[in-house]
Amino acid sequence: MVDGLEIAEDDLSGADVQALVALHLGGMHAESPACKVNALPLDKLRQPDVTFYTARVNGQLAAMGAIKHLDDAHGELKSMRAAPEWRGKGVGEAMLVHLLAVARGRGYSRVSLETGRTEAFAPAVTLYRKYGFEECGAFADYVVDDFSQCLTLAL
Repeated sequence: MVDGLEIAEDDLSGADVQALVALHLGGMHAESPACKVNALPLDKLRQPDVTFYTARVNGQLAAMGAIKHLDDAHGELKSMRAAPEWRGKGVGEAMLVHLLAVARGRGYSRVSLETGRTEAFAPAVTLYRKYGFEECGAFADYVVDDFSQCLTLAL
């Protein structure tokens, strides 16, 4: 997909990674009602049930993503974000493909996510739908409404 791209598990200790997490959180707060921000801060991304990954191109941080273990059959995608200079260049798609491979390797039968319905979330939803994600009912503690939607993919 992207020449020089490497995706690896990350401990979130790098300043560049922390800055991208902060950018992601800021964007979610700017585009979502306060009660609908479900993006995870650093401390939650470091929880044992979350595995966090970064994508780098020739050492430069290009994207991030995480997978949260919900149960033995179900994982949740979290914190998918391409760095601004890498948007539209395929690194987000590469991260999604990687996370789906992780989910399959864990033996999950499905992977789900929660996202917004507004225009700001349209590029991400388009990517998820390209890979077969379909709208589903709420899972975990989410509420589906006029802002939030849940998507799932049977593996």
